[in-house]
Amino acid sequence: MAYEVTIGIPVYNAEKHIRLTMDSVLAQTFQSIEFLVLDDCGTDSSMDIVREYQQTHPRGKDIHIVRQLENGGIGCARNRIVDEAQGVYLYFIDADDTIAPNTIELLYANAQKYDADIVYGSYERIEEFDGTSKKMQFQYPDLKFLEENEFADRVYSQYGFLQANVWNYLLKRDIYLKNGLRFKKVNYWEDFCITINLPIYIHRAVLLSDITYSYYCRYGSLSNFEKRSYIEKEEILKVIDAMGEVKQSYDRVQSKPYFYKWLYKVMMTHYYMVCSIFRNEKIISSAFTNREIRDIMKSPLSFVETCMLGWRIKNLFFYSLGVFPPFFAVALMRIIARLRRLL
Repeated sequence: MAYEVTIGIPVYNAEKHIRLTMDSVLAQTFQSIEFLVLDDCGTDSSMDIVREYQQTHPRGKDIHIVRQLENGGIGCARNRIVDEAQGVYLYFIDADDTIAPNTIELLYANAQKYDADIVYGSYERIEEFDGTSKKMQFQYPDLKFLEENEFADRVYSQYGFLQANVWNYLLKRDIYLKNGLRFKKVNYWEDFCITINLPIYIHRAVLLSDITYSYYCRYGSLSNFEKRSYIEKEEILKVIDAMGEVKQSYDRVQSKPYFYKWLYKVMMTHYYMVCSIFRNEKIISSAFTNREIRDIMKSPLSFVETCMLGWRIKNLFFYSLGVFPPFFAVALMRIIARLRRLL
């Protein structure tokens, strides 16, 4: 059966919250939706709950379950959803979050109206720690990008302008398939490898101020190192390797007029990874050496190539962090992090 939209839901040990998620997606006012649930081989009753919905809910026939052969993590789960989805458009939601009833209807209507490759909704972040709940809203201005390179140039011009996650946007599935966009096999910042390059392939985009997604942050979440009591160094190294692959793929964007902005954003994200290591160094299984931290900031370009870019001073600054003596580079990064209140 063909669908206009697939909602992809990776599930791994989410029994405490999966009912809220399923209730919210099944309450969508838009009708042509495939609910594609990826069973990532958890050990709790999450999938029993999903099968219950499949058997009893009026939209149960549209709930499709795909099971991994073994637990592969969130990156592999999302890749499988991309491969198996039957919808023209794809929308991701995490298995402990919720969406507004009109989310898909609203995003789809704008995709059709403007022939957009992608439509973003705004979201709220709900932090639930130590018995308290804190809610913050992250709203986009209502914007439309309808000219070639317009969207990418805007995204790379301002760090943090666009969300760094893959949920809460409706995207033509073919964008993933035709451009070989694949998630990395990591459990933290796996979105970065997709979101940093996604604007390159988007010709028409719409941003909406409507709050359509509720993102919950709780203890134990792999997306919140700061709320964990122990982190394996190997876990972070895998993320750094994945980020490095993105950095070394610069040739796919080097010819674009916004390349210098892309490079700056990539290097800025690497610096934020360094800051994350600084913030969590007491709970990381073994210490990073100054050289390991310095090398995170190595630029893919030479000094001469960097000098020829726009935003020359900004890009040369990051280039310098990757070639300074390790002790000096790390000391400088710590100072900057403190001055910018990142520590």
